[in-house]
Amino acid sequence: MTHWFRDLDRILRGEATRSRALGRGSVDVRPGGLTALLVALGMVYGACMGCFALFKEGGPSVMQLVASAVKLPALFLLTLVVTFPSLYVFNALVGSRLSMGSLLRLLLAALGVTVAVLASLGPIVAFFSVSTTSYPFMLLLNVLVFAASGTLGMAFLLQTLHRLSLIPPEPEPEPEPTPSTAIEQVGEQKGEEPAGPSPGALEHAGDGPPSRQVKLIFRCWIVLFALVGAQMGWVLRPFVGTPDRPFSWFRERDSNFFEAVWHAFASLFS
Repeated sequence: MTHWFRDLDRILRGEATRSRALGRGSVDVRPGGLTALLVALGMVYGACMGCFALFKEGGPSVMQLVASAVKLPALFLLTLVVTFPSLYVFNALVGSRLSMGSLLRLLLAALGVTVAVLASLGPIVAFFSVSTTSYPFMLLLNVLVFAASGTLGMAFLLQTLHRLSLIPPEPEPEPEPTPSTAIEQVGEQKGEEPAGPSPGALEHAGDGPPSRQVKLIFRCWIVLFALVGAQMGWVLRPFVGTPDRPFSWFRERDSNFFEAVWHAFASLFS
C-alpha cells in the first residue's frame, strides 16, 4: 500500500507529469493501486459528509455515515464509466497518440488529485458538521468543496494532456531501400506529400502548442464531466442526510442537482 501513496504523492508534486516522466507518452502510475486509493480516500470524505447525520435532532444515524462512505467512491467511478467513452473519442479526434489504457491511467490520476483534495478538506467538513445545525449551509459547503476539488483535478488533466501533446513521437527505424521507397523519394523531389502518419481529424498541424480548438474540445468535455458528476451525485443522494427525514439509501427521482442547490441557497438567506 505504501507504493500507492508514493504514486499519488508523485502525481501531486508534479513528478509523474514532468516532460521526462511523460517521455513514453503516458503517466507512469499503477492503475489498480490508484483505483484502490481513490476508493479509500473517497470513503474518508464520504464519512466526513455523513457526520452531520450523527447530531440530528431525531437521534444519530450511523447508517447515513456508512452509506455516504460507500456511495462517494461510487459517485466518481460511475461518472468515470459514463464519461470515459466520450473522452476517448475526443482524444482520438484531436490526433492524440494516447492509447485507451494510457488515457484511463491519466483520467485515474486526475480523479486521484480530485479525491486527494477532497479528503484533505474532509476534517473541515466534519468540523462544521458537528458545530452547526444548518442543513442548507452544509449542502452548500459540500458543493463548494466539490467544486474546488474538481477544478484542481480537471486543471491537472488539461495541463497533462497539453504536455503530452508536445512530446514528439519516437522516430521509427528506416527500412532498407526498396524500389517502392525509391519511387517515394522521387515523388518527394517532385513536391508530392510523403507517406506517413497524418494529423488527427482536429489536430493542430505544426510544431507549436495545441490549437484553441483542441483546448476548447477538452474544456467542453470537462464541463460535461462536471455536469454528469453533479447529476450522478443527485441520483445517489442523500449524502449529508436531511434532518427531518428517516434514513434511506436512495431518494425518489425528482427535480435535479441545480434546482436543489438553488433552493438550498435561497433557504440559507430566508
